[in-house]
Amino acid sequence: MIQNYRNLFNENFSEEKYQSFLIDLASDFGGLPTFRVAESPFFIPNELKAQLLEGSQQIIDFIKREDFNQLTQKSLNINFNVPNQDSHTQFLAIDFGICEENGRIIPKLIEVQGFPSVFNFQYNLFKKVKNTYPYLSELTPYFGGLDEAGYLEKFRETVLNGHQPEHVVLLEIEPEKQNTKVDFYYCRKDLGIPFICVTEIIRKGKQLFYRNEEGIEIQIKRIYNRVIFDELDARKDLKMEFSFLEELDVEWAGHPNWFYRISKFILPYLEGPYFIETTLLSDLKDIPEDLENYVLKPLFSFSGTGVIYHVQKSDIEAVTEKDLYILQKKVHYLPVLKAIEGEVKVEVRILAVWPEKDENPTLIGNLVRLSRGEMIGVKFNKDRNWVGGTIGLMEKE
Repeated sequence: MIQNYRNLFNENFSEEKYQSFLIDLASDFGGLPTFRVAESPFFIPNELKAQLLEGSQQIIDFIKREDFNQLTQKSLNINFNVPNQDSHTQFLAIDFGICEENGRIIPKLIEVQGFPSVFNFQYNLFKKVKNTYPYLSELTPYFGGLDEAGYLEKFRETVLNGHQPEHVVLLEIEPEKQNTKVDFYYCRKDLGIPFICVTEIIRKGKQLFYRNEEGIEIQIKRIYNRVIFDELDARKDLKMEFSFLEELDVEWAGHPNWFYRISKFILPYLEGPYFIETTLLSDLKDIPEDLENYVLKPLFSFSGTGVIYHVQKSDIEAVTEKDLYILQKKVHYLPVLKAIEGEVKVEVRILAVWPEKDENPTLIGNLVRLSRGEMIGVKFNKDRNWVGGTIGLMEKE
């Protein structure tokens, strides 16, 4: 990757420095994140950066097609169709595996989500990295010439849309129990907005309210939505005063419909060097003989839930709702990050925001996940080192 920085980092790395970094990270909220934070950033060279940007732009071009809503309407018919959908998503998270094809490194799209990611955690993670490794301030995790202030301002504009922070809430299901709760803490710290559970919302007609720390009812004018509907649908025990399916006098920062429209659902439509052969099971004419080269995935699961990596013919035949699953060709992750011991696989998530008034989304930052296992993600690499969540750093423009 950026070889001089990789060499410099590895030469100066020590377990003591890593522990110092973790202590600094834990100092903000009295503990570490519930997911593993990796020992090292990923140093992204200019050629790979250009590929990631090109692949991301091709996805954006597809999402901006005039017939995009028509193409993806079926995703809402299968799931929820929430009223008052806006003209475009406010968030994009685009996951690329760093792979090998024909002897060269190339990013391959694994998944795309029209849903927020850990924007605030990544913003603060870079600060912690620089505290421990000051020479890395020469690099940046941001795109388009943005600096820290520019990143936060664009994100604030997207979430608040001009509203006062007290009238905007981050909405989740039992947020204190979520694996990404550290991001909620940082969001409250950075933007001044509260995070609340869906059960804490008070409904009066079409208006929604919450109680602040003083017990005063505050009208909710905009919802920064972090609710995953799979989880909501499974939680029959939740007592809520409102339904997402009702007409409500509220704006959405991340309208729920985009979670379904911009998802694995669009993967079969995408063609080009950065995209993987993907087939909806309902469109599959014959089951391939070489199933060892494929992965079976549910369309609307989150965080790797329900993925079958070693696919058997019986797995495909057992799927009754074939509109809800895809068969995707496996890609060959190339272990491109040189750790102190061995090499590590890498997945880069490009983070984008899209304020209502903007014609196009803005690519602003990234998240990186490191893996030594078959599957990428913080859930699948327990008891290993140089794995987990981190950040990609690039030369400044």
